[in-house]
Amino acid sequence: MSGTSALRTWWSQRPPATGAAVMATGILSVGLLLAGHRVLSRIALALAAAAWLGLVADAAVRAPGWRGRGADAALPPATLTPVAATAALGTATAVQGGQSLAKALLALSVLLWAVLLLVVARRWKRRMAGTVFLGCVATEGIALLGAVLAVSAGAAWLAHTALVFFWLGLVFYVVGLRCFDLRQVTRGAGDHWILGGGLAIAAVAGARLVLASHRMYLWNNDDRAALRGVTIALLVLALVCYCLLAVAEVLRPRLGYDVRRWATVFPMGMTAVASQSVATALGVPWLRDLGRVLLWIAVAAWCVVLAGAVLSASGGLRSRAPR
Repeated sequence: MSGTSALRTWWSQRPPATGAAVMATGILSVGLLLAGHRVLSRIALALAAAAWLGLVADAAVRAPGWRGRGADAALPPATLTPVAATAALGTATAVQGGQSLAKALLALSVLLWAVLLLVVARRWKRRMAGTVFLGCVATEGIALLGAVLAVSAGAAWLAHTALVFFWLGLVFYVVGLRCFDLRQVTRGAGDHWILGGGLAIAAVAGARLVLASHRMYLWNNDDRAALRGVTIALLVLALVCYCLLAVAEVLRPRLGYDVRRWATVFPMGMTAVASQSVATALGVPWLRDLGRVLLWIAVAAWCVVLAGAVLSASGGLRSRAPR
């Protein structure tokens, strides 16, 4: 087998969950920018963009197989990963000032969401893995990106649309919680962390919507107070989930690389960003310090998972190389 054929074979076996690498890297870019590390943030954004292009190439390779399976074929929850990944990249791009590209990514993420969500959601069932929360994450990702762009463009209609996605995302979280197998907390291979990631991204979206209401009139004081209260509650729940999941990892270690570990890094980074975002939107300075601590923990986790991915890829290519 030639080196090119080995690479093609290895690439074809990459699962759709690799899109979580885009989500993890994109949100770290946002967190690093919030913490004042602009150069590192841009490097992370470039890596996220490169990984996203790889995700697009992967989708192009797999598309013929999806068409051949027919309309009634079951699509796993991980199929929604490209929606969340596109929204995450768009958010990272928007906070760096690339509004035009971010708008295109928002449109693409909404289109993917509309096409994929119902097909995936109608096959949700009890005792599923953490990927069942991707319905929430994808929807809240669109809400977050919409809120960020609404502030930069001063577009009230976009902020109101983002608010609709925000509440809808919470509905999907409740549905996901009902379907989630709680045993995954101690048995999951990494994607069980999306249990907390859904809460964290919703908290970031809520914080951005609160900031948007400071820049333009969007809703009355009662509505703003309700949004603030929900955002605080979401952050508290996200931090509680973070602690519980971390304790479960210590009590039941799951060592060794698994591609689903990118879905661990994403919630860790998102919780860090949520702490910093809520600190800014609601004026709670100590949350900013907490967010910075959590950010560097997420960066360390990203480095560990990346090292595992590189070792796994090199081992896979060697095993398929000509003898």
